[in-house]
Amino acid sequence: MTTTTTAAIPVPAVEQSDDRPQRARQRRGLAPGKRLPASRLIGPALFVALWAVASAAGQLDPGAIPAPWTVVRTTGQLWTDGTLPTDVLTSLERAAYGFALGLTAGVLLALAAGLSRVGEALIDGTVQLNRAIPTLGLIPLFILWLGIGETFKIAIIAIVVYIPIYLNLHAALSGIDHRYVELAEVQGLSRVRFVREIVIPGALPGFFVGLRLGVTGSWLSLVVLEQINATSGLGYMMFQAQNYGRTDIILVGLLIYGVFGLVSDSTVRLIERKVLSWRRTLSS
Repeated sequence: MTTTTTAAIPVPAVEQSDDRPQRARQRRGLAPGKRLPASRLIGPALFVALWAVASAAGQLDPGAIPAPWTVVRTTGQLWTDGTLPTDVLTSLERAAYGFALGLTAGVLLALAAGLSRVGEALIDGTVQLNRAIPTLGLIPLFILWLGIGETFKIAIIAIVVYIPIYLNLHAALSGIDHRYVELAEVQGLSRVRFVREIVIPGALPGFFVGLRLGVTGSWLSLVVLEQINATSGLGYMMFQAQNYGRTDIILVGLLIYGVFGLVSDSTVRLIERKVLSWRRTLSS
């Protein structure tokens, strides 16, 4: 009997397409993309352009809303006669003192309440009560306590600043994953190393959110405070302009406040990106 041996026919391997690049492109398509450095100026520039077009077309009353070139000309006049530099420096000084006090108080209170049960019992309820009270409603009481000079203005700014910093930092401290705490205990980290390596990195994102809100709040409160028994400052300049019906000067003050707020917020965001460069987020 003859046995026939059939040779095995090699079957070509089917090449599997590598779809990883396609998946990566799909993932990148869900992200907003890289931000341009000056992208935040597009909105304000568009607003100014629409303002200029409406003024040139006669759609705006010059007595109520002066044209942009009128505001620029008024700014130059105020700067030349020395009024604007003095008022700007005075406002910057008030905002800086109030912000420094508020930042210090907010951080210290949040650390005491976030890292200690006793501190939370003593501090958190009081801060929540303070948050529920309109800060500007405290002005008459602070005038009676501190007088009507510079001290009460700085104190009110500090209160406006410390509340968002405390709330966001305290929430960030309370929201640190307990697994990191257990890991630190297993590794035998000391209290100092635990705070430096676990607490601070975990709380920094919330701190910067509160910092941005505090910076903006310092300028918002300054608008009101500088119209109360002040002899200089942007708010005082705007109050005097209101008495004489100078809407162009009022707009100068508002625009300067807006520029200060935008610059300070952008500065905080720049520092945040540098400090939190290790953190991967949607914007990064």
